[in-house]
Amino acid sequence: MSILRAACVQMTSGPVMADNLAVAEGLIRRAAGEGARFVATPEVTCHRMPDSQEKIRLTPVLQDHPGPVRFAALAHELKVWILAGSFLVRLPSGKLANRSFLFSDAGVVAATYDKIHLFDVDLPGGEVHRESDTIAPGDHGVVARTPWGGVGLSICYDIRFPALYGALARGGADILTVPAAFTVPTGQAHWEILLRARAIETGSFVVAPAQVGAAPGGGRPTWGHSMIVGPWGEILAQGNGESPGVTVADLDMEAVARARAAIPALRHARGSFRVKGLDSILRNEEI
Repeated sequence: MSILRAACVQMTSGPVMADNLAVAEGLIRRAAGEGARFVATPEVTCHRMPDSQEKIRLTPVLQDHPGPVRFAALAHELKVWILAGSFLVRLPSGKLANRSFLFSDAGVVAATYDKIHLFDVDLPGGEVHRESDTIAPGDHGVVARTPWGGVGLSICYDIRFPALYGALARGGADILTVPAAFTVPTGQAHWEILLRARAIETGSFVVAPAQVGAAPGGGRPTWGHSMIVGPWGEILAQGNGESPGVTVADLDMEAVARARAAIPALRHARGSFRVKGLDSILRNEEI
């Protein structure tokens, strides 16, 4: 299967989980109707809300979560692979997991991934984010096997850590997924550049579905512009920055091998490096 039609579902998730899951299902059905065999939804597909304690209170434990059951049934019905970019899941510790779920076309969970890098930042415009207040980080990367090749899972802020994507590609990933809820200032400055860079560095496709706009009921605006990028860094499809929708592109999976043969950076990587610091330079020591 050298050609894969992939789709990014762009959403504006709000605080009501049932409403968000219904919207996601409608957009997934639309993508499947356009021929997509792999459909990805954004980070926090299930619900978004600004109040951290309320978010924890309203997030169910895994066995009570309606998202995985609904998406598994939908994948089986439509005979498509579905990546739930992330569902929030309450953990025994009282914090949440920000967790991707990959469902096969048989309606089976093929892989899960908990977001490793948490968004604890102070942006120049005054926005402050402390994802670690509510989220417990994951501790390992995940590559899942599909009929089209390996799929490496990641979430949003992970995109700023290229070592993760090199490890995923060396672990067999041909497609890198980056479901996200990027802020507007960071999205405007960095979203496209980071996605294209990770594609170029690894010779992989990047599928990046995004949240767009502000969540109903309040909360920070998100950048949107869901994107599918080819292994040469070319933008194959891009969503808008205003509204929910579906973005579709055909992925020629043989392009991965061509890109990696042309520039075998994954094979040329030398691992860790010994670096001398500025004090050595000031002493005119050899580096």
